[in-house]
Amino acid sequence: MTLFGLTGGIGMGKSTAGDILHRRGIAITDTDAIAREIVEPGQPALMEICECFGFRLVRSDGQLDREELARIVFADAGARRKLEGMLHPRIRIAWQERVDQWRAEGQRLGVVIIPLLFETHAAALFDATVCLACSAQTQMQRLSSRGWSLEQIRMRLASQWTIEEKIKHSNYVIWTDTTLEAHAAQLERIFLQS
Repeated sequence: MTLFGLTGGIGMGKSTAGDILHRRGIAITDTDAIAREIVEPGQPALMEICECFGFRLVRSDGQLDREELARIVFADAGARRKLEGMLHPRIRIAWQERVDQWRAEGQRLGVVIIPLLFETHAAALFDATVCLACSAQTQMQRLSSRGWSLEQIRMRLASQWTIEEKIKHSNYVIWTDTTLEAHAAQLERIFLQS
Protein backbone atom coordinates (compact mmCIF):
# COMPACT_ATOMS: atom_id res chain seq x y z
CA MET A 1 0.00 0.00 0.00
CA THR A 2 1.20 3.50 -0.78
CA LEU A 3 0.61 5.75 2.22
CA PHE A 4 0.39 9.52 1.89
CA GLY A 5 0.45 12.13 4.63
CA LEU A 6 -1.62 15.18 3.69
CA THR A 7 -1.04 18.47 5.46
CA GLY A 8 -1.40 22.22 4.99
CA GLY A 9 -2.19 25.40 6.84
CA ILE A 10 -5.46 26.12 8.62
CA GLY A 11 -8.22 26.85 6.12
CA MET A 12 -6.21 25.68 3.12
CA GLY A 13 -8.52 22.91 1.95
CA LYS A 14 -7.56 19.73 3.83
CA SER A 15 -11.16 18.76 4.65
CA THR A 16 -12.27 19.48 1.09
CA ALA A 17 -9.43 17.32 -0.22
CA GLY A 18 -10.45 14.56 2.16
CA ASP A 19 -14.05 14.67 0.91
CA ILE A 20 -12.91 14.55 -2.73
CA LEU A 21 -10.58 11.60 -2.12
CA HIS A 22 -13.19 9.72 -0.08
CA ARG A 23 -15.72 10.09 -2.91
CA ARG A 24 -13.12 8.56 -5.23
CA GLY A 25 -12.92 5.47 -3.01
CA ILE A 26 -9.56 6.18 -1.40
CA ALA A 27 -9.03 5.04 2.20
CA ILE A 28 -8.72 8.20 4.25
CA THR A 29 -8.63 9.27 7.88
CA ASP A 30 -8.45 12.75 9.36
CA THR A 31 -6.58 13.33 12.61
CA ASP A 32 -8.83 16.31 13.42
CA ALA A 33 -11.76 13.86 13.52
CA ILE A 34 -9.72 11.46 15.66
CA ALA A 35 -8.89 14.34 18.02
CA ARG A 36 -12.63 14.94 18.50
CA GLU A 37 -13.33 11.23 19.04
CA ILE A 38 -10.73 10.76 21.77
CA VAL A 39 -12.20 13.56 23.94
CA GLU A 40 -15.78 12.29 23.83
CA PRO A 41 -17.52 11.77 27.20
CA GLY A 42 -16.12 8.71 28.94
CA GLN A 43 -12.79 8.79 27.10
CA PRO A 44 -9.65 8.87 29.29
CA ALA A 45 -8.28 11.91 27.43
CA LEU A 46 -11.27 14.02 28.49
CA MET A 47 -10.64 13.27 32.17
CA GLU A 48 -6.93 14.00 31.75
CA ILE A 49 -7.71 17.36 30.11
CA CYS A 50 -10.11 18.26 32.92
CA GLU A 51 -7.62 17.31 35.59
CA CYS A 52 -5.01 19.54 33.96
CA PHE A 53 -7.10 22.51 32.78
CA GLY A 54 -10.19 22.37 34.99
CA PHE A 55 -13.57 20.66 34.97
CA ARG A 56 -15.23 23.89 33.81
CA LEU A 57 -14.23 22.72 30.32
CA VAL A 58 -17.03 20.15 30.35
CA ARG A 59 -20.32 21.58 29.13
CA SER A 60 -23.67 20.64 30.66
CA ASP A 61 -24.15 18.00 27.93
CA GLY A 62 -20.90 16.29 28.98
CA GLN A 63 -18.99 17.40 25.88
CA LEU A 64 -15.65 19.17 25.96
CA ASP A 65 -15.92 22.93 25.45
CA ARG A 66 -13.45 22.97 22.59
CA GLU A 67 -13.68 26.74 22.08
CA GLU A 68 -12.75 27.46 25.69
CA LEU A 69 -9.92 24.94 25.58
CA ALA A 70 -8.64 26.54 22.36
CA ARG A 71 -8.79 29.97 24.01
CA ILE A 72 -6.57 28.66 26.83
CA VAL A 73 -4.00 26.71 24.83
CA PHE A 74 -3.54 29.07 21.90
CA ALA A 75 -2.78 31.90 24.34
CA ASP A 76 -0.19 29.87 26.28
CA ALA A 77 2.50 27.81 24.54
CA GLY A 78 3.17 25.79 27.71
CA ALA A 79 -0.49 24.86 28.03
CA ARG A 80 -0.58 23.91 24.35
CA ARG A 81 2.44 21.63 24.78
CA LYS A 82 0.73 19.94 27.76
CA LEU A 83 -2.42 19.34 25.71
CA GLU A 84 -0.42 18.06 22.74
CA GLY A 85 1.43 15.67 25.07
CA MET A 86 -1.93 14.21 26.12
CA LEU A 87 -3.50 14.02 22.67
CA HIS A 88 -0.82 13.49 20.02
CA PRO A 89 0.31 10.01 21.16
CA ARG A 90 -3.32 8.83 21.27
CA ILE A 91 -4.04 10.34 17.86
CA ARG A 92 -0.99 8.65 16.33
CA ILE A 93 -1.97 5.24 17.75
CA ALA A 94 -5.50 5.64 16.35
CA TRP A 95 -4.46 6.57 12.80
CA GLN A 96 -1.77 3.91 12.73
CA GLU A 97 -4.38 1.31 13.71
CA ARG A 98 -6.53 2.47 10.79
CA VAL A 99 -3.55 2.19 8.43
CA ASP A 100 -2.90 -1.34 9.71
CA GLN A 101 -6.54 -2.17 8.97
CA TRP A 102 -6.23 -0.78 5.42
CA ARG A 103 -3.17 -2.95 4.85
CA ALA A 104 -5.02 -6.01 6.15
CA GLU A 105 -7.89 -5.20 3.75
CA GLY A 106 -5.46 -4.96 0.84
CA GLN A 107 -6.04 -1.28 0.13
CA ARG A 108 -3.78 0.01 -2.65
CA LEU A 109 -3.67 3.59 -1.37
CA GLY A 110 -4.23 5.35 1.94
CA VAL A 111 -4.21 8.99 3.01
CA VAL A 112 -3.88 10.38 6.53
CA ILE A 113 -4.73 14.07 6.97
CA ILE A 114 -2.44 15.52 9.63
CA PRO A 115 -2.42 19.31 10.04
CA LEU A 116 0.70 19.06 12.23
CA LEU A 117 2.39 16.36 10.13
CA PHE A 118 5.85 17.92 10.22
CA GLU A 119 5.48 19.46 13.67
CA THR A 120 4.79 15.98 15.13
CA HIS A 121 7.69 14.39 13.22
CA ALA A 122 5.38 11.99 11.36
CA ALA A 123 6.71 12.53 7.83
CA ALA A 124 9.04 9.53 7.94
CA LEU A 125 6.01 7.25 8.46
CA PHE A 126 4.70 8.02 4.95
CA ASP A 127 5.76 7.10 1.44
CA ALA A 128 5.12 10.72 0.40
CA THR A 129 3.75 13.96 1.82
CA VAL A 130 1.35 16.40 0.18
CA CYS A 131 0.84 20.00 1.26
CA LEU A 132 -2.28 21.99 0.45
CA ALA A 133 -1.67 25.72 0.18
CA CYS A 134 -3.40 28.95 -0.76
CA SER A 135 -2.63 32.65 -0.56
CA ALA A 136 -2.61 34.39 2.81
CA GLN A 137 -5.53 36.54 1.64
CA THR A 138 -7.67 33.51 0.78
CA GLN A 139 -6.71 31.85 4.04
CA MET A 140 -7.79 34.92 6.03
CA GLN A 141 -11.11 35.06 4.18
CA ARG A 142 -11.78 31.39 4.86
CA LEU A 143 -10.90 31.63 8.54
CA SER A 144 -12.87 34.85 9.01
CA SER A 145 -15.90 33.12 7.49
CA ARG A 146 -15.66 30.59 10.36
CA GLY A 147 -16.32 33.48 12.72
CA TRP A 148 -12.77 33.65 14.06
CA SER A 149 -11.39 37.01 15.16
CA LEU A 150 -8.07 38.28 13.83
CA GLU A 151 -6.52 37.49 17.21
CA GLN A 152 -7.81 33.89 17.12
CA ILE A 153 -6.42 33.48 13.62
CA ARG A 154 -3.06 34.96 14.60
CA MET A 155 -2.72 32.67 17.63
CA ARG A 156 -3.59 29.54 15.65
CA LEU A 157 -1.23 30.40 12.82
CA ALA A 158 1.56 31.02 15.32
CA SER A 159 1.12 27.47 16.68
CA GLN A 160 2.05 25.82 13.37
CA TRP A 161 4.88 25.86 10.89
CA THR A 162 4.49 28.50 8.21
CA ILE A 163 3.04 27.30 4.93
CA GLU A 164 6.39 28.04 3.28
CA GLU A 165 8.10 25.58 5.65
CA LYS A 166 5.45 22.93 5.04
CA ILE A 167 5.81 23.35 1.27
CA LYS A 168 9.60 23.09 1.50
CA HIS A 169 9.38 19.73 3.30
CA SER A 170 6.58 18.20 1.17
CA ASN A 171 6.93 15.91 -1.83
CA TYR A 172 3.90 17.46 -3.56
CA VAL A 173 2.03 20.76 -3.31
CA ILE A 174 -1.59 21.36 -4.27
CA TRP A 175 -2.70 24.97 -4.78
CA THR A 176 -6.25 25.44 -3.46
CA ASP A 177 -6.64 29.12 -4.27
CA THR A 178 -8.73 28.05 -7.25
CA THR A 179 -11.95 26.26 -8.22
CA LEU A 180 -13.06 22.96 -6.71
CA GLU A 181 -12.64 21.38 -10.13
CA ALA A 182 -9.00 22.48 -10.31
CA HIS A 183 -8.45 21.33 -6.72
CA ALA A 184 -9.89 17.89 -7.58
CA ALA A 185 -7.84 17.65 -10.77
CA GLN A 186 -4.61 18.26 -8.85
CA LEU A 187 -5.56 15.60 -6.30
CA GLU A 188 -6.33 13.11 -9.05
CA ARG A 189 -2.96 13.68 -10.72
CA ILE A 190 -1.19 12.74 -7.50
CA PHE A 191 -3.41 10.10 -5.92
CA LEU A 192 -5.17 8.37 -8.78
CA GLN A 193 -1.99 7.93 -10.82
CA SER A 194 0.08 6.60 -7.91
